[in-house]
Amino acid sequence: MTVDSVVSKDGTAIGFERRGRGPALVVVHGLSADHTRWASVAGLLAERFTLYLVDRRGRGLSGDGPRGEYAIEREAEDLIAVAQAADGPVAVLGHSYGALVTLEAAATAPVFNRVLLYEPPFPTPGLSVFPPGVLDRIEAEVARDDREAALTTFFREALGLDEDAIAQLRALPVWQARLASAHTYVREGRVASGYSLSPRLAELSVPVRFLLGAESPPYLRAATAAAHAAIPHSDLVEIAGQAHTAMDGVPATFAEMVIDFHAA
Repeated sequence: MTVDSVVSKDGTAIGFERRGRGPALVVVHGLSADHTRWASVAGLLAERFTLYLVDRRGRGLSGDGPRGEYAIEREAEDLIAVAQAADGPVAVLGHSYGALVTLEAAATAPVFNRVLLYEPPFPTPGLSVFPPGVLDRIEAEVARDDREAALTTFFREALGLDEDAIAQLRALPVWQARLASAHTYVREGRVASGYSLSPRLAELSVPVRFLLGAESPPYLRAATAAAHAAIPHSDLVEIAGQAHTAMDGVPATFAEMVIDFHAA
């Protein structure tokens, strides 16, 4: 295992943990985490891939851009820079907001030979990403440095998790990284809430697969279906009995699904 970084187009340092041996797989976490959220499956995936476990900008091993100038386009450039630094053909796995960033990167530059996306969040007709007022409440909780409240509000209101499910997540080591990244929630949440798919996605020629939890909230199910429909040759696979965090709930099954896609 090694820690390394690249310099993105705007000069921001983007860090990642590299581990394993095999074809390159860039792995992109979601809104409320850093690269350590993949701890449950990283060991399994490292048996088959050279993993590039990215810390998205604003957390962990990575720097951040100028204050107040956040844009998902910069995050797409970050992923492109990591992919260009990897050896050989590069596949990518993106989860949640990380799947949105991956879609943006894939539509921008042909750097990935396979794209696996787990529930990208964006609005669809009649379904929003966040209930009204939730992002304002999270912003206020972060402003008073109540990161625990901000994170709990996110899981309860955006993902629809009950208190038992939140308690299980709180017991994982990644919880501290989630708290540390709380200052990024609102900016990314506002992007997700207004995101629309790029028409360029229809031109993708590489294999694309979407993963969808059978128990995920309706807005995530609708968004995943819409993204699948926007990429003509993509396919979609449901994960039985799981919602938005199958890598934690059924890590062996999740890892096998990743391996199967890249072996196809």
